[in-house]
Amino acid sequence: MNKPKIIAYLKPSCGWSQGVRSIMRKYELPFEDRDIINNPIQRQEMIEKSGQMLSPCVEVNGHMLADISGEEVEAYLLANQLVGSNSAEPDSPINQPCAHEMPSFAPMSFKK
Repeated sequence: MNKPKIIAYLKPSCGWSQGVRSIMRKYELPFEDRDIINNPIQRQEMIEKSGQMLSPCVEVNGHMLADISGEEVEAYLLANQLVGSNSAEPDSPINQPCAHEMPSFAPMSFKK
């Protein structure tokens, strides 16, 4: 099976981006990891190609998957027979937001 050409527009440390990377490792897929935080040119390229500003965005064989999780990338790859079934577990969560987007739980305090 030929490996697809993949360009991933990702943040260096973000749950969604880590999920995409985890899927690439699970299926041993080579990909270009484009840093949209530290490289404004790559961020602009992502926006122009995807038509929106949310990340991650993953381009697979020229088809842009915008604002996508690792779980959704895996589903796309399997549905389009770009990878075969793989029972290996991903090495990190594949559908988790960035830490700053996680719900925070503050302790409750009651006044008497």
